[in-house]
Amino acid sequence: MQTIYRLTLVFILLYSCNEKNKTFSKSEIAILPQPSSVVLGEFSFSLEDGMTVYGDAKEAKKGSGYFISSIKDFIKINLHKTDKENADILFKLDTSLNDDEYNLNIVPKQITVSANGYGGFFYGVQTIKQLLSKEIPEGLNEAKYLIPTVNIKDKPRFKWRAYMLDESRYFHGEKFVKQMLDQMALLKMNVFHWHLIDDAGWRIEIKKYPLLTEVGAFRTDSEIETWKSGKTSGRPHGGFYTQEQIKDIVAYAAERNITIVPEFEMPGHSSAAIAAYTWLGTAGIDIDVPIKFGRLYDNYDVTKPEVIQFIKNVLNEMFELFPSEVIHIGGDEVGYKVWEESKSVQKYMKEQGIKTPADLQIDFTNKISQFIEQNGRRMMGWNEILGKNIHKGFEEKKHDKEAETELAKNVVVHFWKGDIDLARDAAKKGYDIVNSLHSNTYLDYNYKSISLEKAYGFNPIPDGLEKQYHKNILGLGCQMWSEWTPTNSDVERQTFPRIAAYAEVGWTQLENKDYQSFKRALKKTQKHWDSLGINYFKDDE
Repeated sequence: MQTIYRLTLVFILLYSCNEKNKTFSKSEIAILPQPSSVVLGEFSFSLEDGMTVYGDAKEAKKGSGYFISSIKDFIKINLHKTDKENADILFKLDTSLNDDEYNLNIVPKQITVSANGYGGFFYGVQTIKQLLSKEIPEGLNEAKYLIPTVNIKDKPRFKWRAYMLDESRYFHGEKFVKQMLDQMALLKMNVFHWHLIDDAGWRIEIKKYPLLTEVGAFRTDSEIETWKSGKTSGRPHGGFYTQEQIKDIVAYAAERNITIVPEFEMPGHSSAAIAAYTWLGTAGIDIDVPIKFGRLYDNYDVTKPEVIQFIKNVLNEMFELFPSEVIHIGGDEVGYKVWEESKSVQKYMKEQGIKTPADLQIDFTNKISQFIEQNGRRMMGWNEILGKNIHKGFEEKKHDKEAETELAKNVVVHFWKGDIDLARDAAKKGYDIVNSLHSNTYLDYNYKSISLEKAYGFNPIPDGLEKQYHKNILGLGCQMWSEWTPTNSDVERQTFPRIAAYAEVGWTQLENKDYQSFKRALKKTQKHWDSLGINYFKDDE
């Protein structure tokens, strides 16, 4: 009996040893987004409870700390920090690498992550998590977590890889935002563009102006189904984030190497604010927070000093909440009719020598840009801020003249609509561009309009743009406008899986992109989404 026990024990130990030395095939390596270089070795590394982790510098220690907590959350394995360099997992500073670049070397006895800063270490961790394979050897109950031996060199194609969530139309909540940040992090996206302010709701607590949330964050009803449907939900809607909640979410994002860029719409899309404080508007009419979505044409009266001061006061509180270098001011779809019909606005324009409402908008935008720059930040806005009329098909824009005033050069132009020549010309003039062409990146569009393959095929660099200007294309954003997606499940279905395609557009070098390889890697990511209950769109729907 004792002999049988010994033979069984030897068999189990040998089997365990063989599992540790499992050789992975190329088809088993599924990483999203696709790295720059992958060299697969023989055998594997077994990640086990009690292993040690070492970081050799401040940012490396921060990265190693994140790895320990992340693995505990991910697969319930406890790892321990050590000050000994012969640890099982090493995080080593390599100043020859660029920001967010990392090298990952895995041999049977050790993992080494090399990077120049926290971003690179963080992305190395995401790759390790995607490489993890759960193996349960036959005859054993305990799972083994194996990682293929591999050498990976990796860096992003673009430095701006954004996902935008519109919470003005529908408030989605802290738990959902954190889930989105987690999924962005796994896919190596680094900018969360947070659309918190628009006509349909004001979602950020501003202590100097409490009515912005007491009034502006709530509406009595909501238009449903589609534009001008004539139908409403029959239910009130509202919600906002306190400043403490925002600070917590910003810190949560920063730990995942994600910068939160808030959007404070001005001078249009301002109905929620005007509903709270009538004097902000041009028309001087009391209004409610609108229940219909679309273009609403009372704007901030940018000729009033008290309105300019209001905007600066709100920005000052936002500066305290958001450490982002960039602050987004919207600037899109500004209807000029209310300015044209205002005697005081027309008088101001005449006195200041401002020829058109488009010039008035740019004059205002440049002043706000200057204020933002004085506070150590940089302004970003949708491409209407260039003063070009990109809405000529709409009745209210048919006769609008284009601005002669030039937009300040330090502004980041967020291209979403119009002739692609506008983006090319802006890049040639020295503007930094984030390309979010609506026909290719708007997640509220259905899958017939933007299929997964079409999303994957988007190239942020416009065709025909000379190579010397490519550096002015910072990257891309994909936008989840939520007019017709009231629930979190609705937003998930529109976002996933296309967000993975945009992640690879932003990260992977063109020569390494392959749609079929992407689809294979996506299957593993979809299993992860299944485990979280994420309602992603299926191809057969």
